[in-house]
Amino acid sequence: MPDLLLELRSEEIPARMQRKAAGDLKKMMTDGLVEAGLTYEAAREYWTPRRLALDVRGVTARSKDISEEIKGPSTKAPEQAVQGFLRKAGLSSIAEAHVHADPKKGDFYVAHISKPGRPAEEIIAELVPGIIRDFPWPKSMRWGPASAKPGSLRWVRPLQSILCTFGPETEEPVVVDFEIDGIRSGNITYGHRFHAPGAISVRRFDDYAAKLEVAKVVLDADRRKQVILSDARNLAFASGLDLVEDEGLLEEVSGLVEWPVVLMGEFEQDFLAIPAEVIRLTIRANQKCFVTRPQGTGEELSSNFILTANIEASDGGKEIAHGNGKVVRARLSDALYFWKTDQGDLPDLDQLQASAEKFGLDLKKPLDQRMARLDHLGVTFHAKLGSQGERVERIARLAEELAPIVASAISPLEGEMAGRPEGVVSRETPASFVRDRALRQYVPTPSVVFGDISPSRGEIPALARRAAVLAKADLTTEVVGEFPELQGAMGRKYALLQGEHTLVAAAIEEHYKPQGPSDRVPTDPVSVAIALADKLDTLVGFWAIDEKPTGSKDPYALRRAALGVIRILVENRVRLALTSLFDRAYQMANYLASGPAFSADLLAFFHDRLKVYLRDQGARHDLIDAVLAAGSRLISPSRGEIGQSQNDDLLQIVRRVLALGSFLDTEDGRNLLAGTKRAANILAAEEKKKTTIAENVEPALFREDTEKSLFAAVNQAEKEAGQAIHNEDFSAAMLALSALREPVDSFFERVLVNDEDQAVRANRLALLARIRAATDQVADFSKIAG
Repeated sequence: MPDLLLELRSEEIPARMQRKAAGDLKKMMTDGLVEAGLTYEAAREYWTPRRLALDVRGVTARSKDISEEIKGPSTKAPEQAVQGFLRKAGLSSIAEAHVHADPKKGDFYVAHISKPGRPAEEIIAELVPGIIRDFPWPKSMRWGPASAKPGSLRWVRPLQSILCTFGPETEEPVVVDFEIDGIRSGNITYGHRFHAPGAISVRRFDDYAAKLEVAKVVLDADRRKQVILSDARNLAFASGLDLVEDEGLLEEVSGLVEWPVVLMGEFEQDFLAIPAEVIRLTIRANQKCFVTRPQGTGEELSSNFILTANIEASDGGKEIAHGNGKVVRARLSDALYFWKTDQGDLPDLDQLQASAEKFGLDLKKPLDQRMARLDHLGVTFHAKLGSQGERVERIARLAEELAPIVASAISPLEGEMAGRPEGVVSRETPASFVRDRALRQYVPTPSVVFGDISPSRGEIPALARRAAVLAKADLTTEVVGEFPELQGAMGRKYALLQGEHTLVAAAIEEHYKPQGPSDRVPTDPVSVAIALADKLDTLVGFWAIDEKPTGSKDPYALRRAALGVIRILVENRVRLALTSLFDRAYQMANYLASGPAFSADLLAFFHDRLKVYLRDQGARHDLIDAVLAAGSRLISPSRGEIGQSQNDDLLQIVRRVLALGSFLDTEDGRNLLAGTKRAANILAAEEKKKTTIAENVEPALFREDTEKSLFAAVNQAEKEAGQAIHNEDFSAAMLALSALREPVDSFFERVLVNDEDQAVRANRLALLARIRAATDQVADFSKIAG
């Protein structure tokens, strides 16, 4: 079977675009081959900074002959319909069509189309130019004299040559001949720009890759990554250092070089006074270099860094390393200036007194000064949502209220994590925020670190407010202005330098977390309170101004914020009534009066995010829907919340889903599901026909012992399941429902529901309604597949 080799060589492609572009080339090419009637055995893409390459093995040499019939209109159809048929079939006149007879519908036209197969080279020669012209680069350019012409070729960087060969291993491959904007395909490529710039003639992929290797080009990007990583580790180890590995940087650097040569540079020890994060980011962002640390140390860095050159220099790379060192020193000098400036007094201190009094700030402390300036300058958070200072005040108030609730909720169960301070719920805590705290299952106990000093009961709200007030202060620092990705991390460092409580400093950094599905969640009560307050204020605010995510657009990362709230609550086992929190955050912002529609819409958004989260954890989507459907109409007399939804308690939803999934994995669960769905289907059909269903079950109308048994079982299961749900023991609720399995099976085996006696039928339908009501305490079984 013939193989196809394609290379598109250009000027340097930005590293961030290479991997996706190679994947796009593979997909467009293989999809095009299949659509044209060709098949292939395997395809693999390759890329370097100057080329995209594709190796397609086992391509059929010729597409299949095609014979098909296209049915047309009746021979009596109007001329307009006939002309449409001719266009569709590709016929020049109706004389080319055949007439078929139908005994019922009469005669009609049929086009017999025969398309002979085509050689693969011919198909490829048509396919590749179209792919090149339609290639989905995020950004592209035109170049040269032809760029002035309409429709001229666009590519990410000037396209220089196209290599395209096709043929079996046992024969000499042919060049697939085509031309696009003056660039004609051939069997010629070029090696490394400096080491081997001459033309290289190739036949197929194996000698193509081998000849490029000789010409100082490592074609395989993953191999380039491995070479860089291995050489960097070895070079660092030889100097008594450890490489600080960075997968993102490794991916980028491998896209900057075709022939990686790893070298070591250095800078002055004095720069190590700068925080390690700043050094690492400075060197990474500006020079694409790796940092190192002394072997066996933690966060402390060394004054050596690792760089990757694209050339084997005659002096062994000394001048390259020296030149990079000069640039690194200049960048670190700026970073050192920013670091020292942030610890000094601001020049406009005399103008910050009003802001300091509003937030209770100490203007002798640098971070307090920065927060006062943030408020004083009126830095806008959003045109419709006020300033950053106003937002900080909202977050601080909400965090102060949430902190004792959170501390109480995530306090350890008996016997766990001895030494953790006891949780606190203050008298001022809004009762509507709190759910029952009987937590006996679901998530692993979080690993909570409180710091060196455990707070007393009364300190937690004050610590939360202090941390919230300072949480955004580092936004006005010089370091964060230069490196926005260090927001939070620098706030923590500056807070520790000015003597803040360790919990306050930690919360300043952690309140942004989690920033993605793989990021850890904060577990300290102070950090959790501020993280929740920050995200809830954002969500409620943008809902208030009707700036919600639409389709794939989410410019304010509201989906990420909601997922963060979900992970914080569920993974820390925190019980909060979200709708009450929405209303409280809404009121604090002095928006227009909130109402049920606002809370319901935002809660539905949370439910969508919760489904995504649980599906990622392996939960079945139908079980989630079943629990949410039941919760939307759940009545819980024990809580005094008649008719209120329990779906604003995310942890309870999660625990219900897990308990339901475990139950349905058992034989009793599967059989009860079948019986319950049968009952629900019968009820639905009779309700649709408006059949009379008794309001209550009347035992006097029972004619069979199985009716009596089922009635007794339903009463008992309903009572026990209701009590178990009240006790937050969903496994026990499932166990109670499992007792219905045998009575339900016996009922359907021996009893005809649609009895001729109308009163008996209505009574039996009421009994089925009791089955549905009993199971609905846990989930809507009608929404469960199976």
